[in-house]
Amino acid sequence: MTDPHHHSPVEDAQGIVYGAGMAAFAIVMLTQLGFVTGQTAGLAILISYATGWGFGPVFFAVNLPFYWLGYRRMGWRFTLKTFAAVGLVSLLSSYMPHWVEFAYLHPALGAVMIGFMSGSALLALFRHGASLGGVGIVALYLQDRTGFRAGWTQLIFDACLFSVALMLRDVQTVAWSFLGALVLNLVIALNHRRDRYIAA
Repeated sequence: MTDPHHHSPVEDAQGIVYGAGMAAFAIVMLTQLGFVTGQTAGLAILISYATGWGFGPVFFAVNLPFYWLGYRRMGWRFTLKTFAAVGLVSLLSSYMPHWVEFAYLHPALGAVMIGFMSGSALLALFRHGASLGGVGIVALYLQDRTGFRAGWTQLIFDACLFSVALMLRDVQTVAWSFLGALVLNLVIALNHRRDRYIAA
C-alpha cells in the first residue's frame, strides 16, 4: 500500500485536472442560471456580470495578488499547483459554454449540484496540495495554523460577498445561489481534514 500522504506527479496532475474540470463545469451551470457564488470565483462572477467581461480572464486576474501569500505560507509546490488549477479553470470555463448548454435546469437542483460539484472539485485540489486561489489559500492557511475549518472561513467570506450580490441580482436568485454556496462549504467542512490531505 502506498503512503497516503504522498502522491506521484501523475496522481497530482490527474487530481488537478479533475478538480479544475469539475469546477469549470459548475461555473457553466452557475452562469447559465444567473447565479453568484462565493470566494474569488464569486468576486470574478460579480465583476463579469457588472462589466460584461469574460469570467475566465477576470478569475485569473483576481487571483494574482494571492500567489505571494500562497508561496510565503504554503510553499512553492502549493503555489505552482494552485496557479495551474486556476489557469485550467480560467481556460476551461471560457470554452465550455460553447460545448454544453441546458434547455431547462431547475434552480433548486442546479444550486445543489453546483455545490456538490464545486465541493468535489475543491476536495480533489486540496487532496493534491492545491486550491483555487484567493480565499482558498487564506482558508487553508488558517486551518493549518489554527485548526479553524477551511469551509467555515469560506462561508464567512461568502456571506459578505452575497450581501454585495444583492445589489446586482434579485433576492430569489441570490437565495438560490446561497443554497449552492452552503452545500459547497458544508461538503468541505464535513470532509476536509488536515490529517487526511497533504498541503503541498
